[in-house]
Amino acid sequence: MDSSSVALPSATPTPSVPAVADIPSQCNVGQSSAGTMPYQWTFNPRPYSDEEARELLKDVISPETADWHYNTHHKGYVTALNRIEEELEKADRSAANGNWSHIGELKRRFTWNHAGALLHDIYWKVLGGDGDPSKGPDIVAALEREFGSLDAWKADFKATALSAKLSGWALLVYDQLYSGRLLNVLVDEHHYGAIWGGIPLIACDVFEHAYYHKDGPARARYVDNFLAHLHWGRINELYRTYVLR
Repeated sequence: MDSSSVALPSATPTPSVPAVADIPSQCNVGQSSAGTMPYQWTFNPRPYSDEEARELLKDVISPETADWHYNTHHKGYVTALNRIEEELEKADRSAANGNWSHIGELKRRFTWNHAGALLHDIYWKVLGGDGDPSKGPDIVAALEREFGSLDAWKADFKATALSAKLSGWALLVYDQLYSGRLLNVLVDEHHYGAIWGGIPLIACDVFEHAYYHKDGPARARYVDNFLAHLHWGRINELYRTYVLR
């Protein structure tokens, strides 16, 4: 499989936001809630096989986690998204209210599962490399401009990852709609703390299930290994696609 072929999951493009129109998608396009067929979200492949993942990622996560995390946790978000789409087709919108409603809970769970699916796609895409920054010249130069040096960016990214709660993410985000900067963003769960219009270019999962099987509570060791095995070539591709285009 071409190591650069993994696409980010996306819904039907919104013409008013040009940046979204270019996002590659492997989703099976269905009908919206106004149609007769629920939208179908796709469980996207990693840029390596399950067998390759166990070897490529062994210094970051255990071989078992390489399987469980993708084929159970990640897949579960996509499965839930499709169930939610089906429920939204028949949900009673007239019963919506701020205390509790079925439509309200579906909307909340949609956000959780959508963010979970998207961030995991990026997580797998940026892992599996040898950590050689020379393979990502454009993104590395941008990080050096923004943070002063690559080491300074790594220190800030690690601090971001260690500061998340027991379930969260550290993200390198392109703040396209406001400052145009590259920012390290702390997100609790999948979505609390996310910034509007931010495009994640690197995603480090710090939910405990991501690293406990290998490293136990040693999150710092996991983050160090994550940074040491980034695939800067694929990160550079994301940067060129969503920032330099």
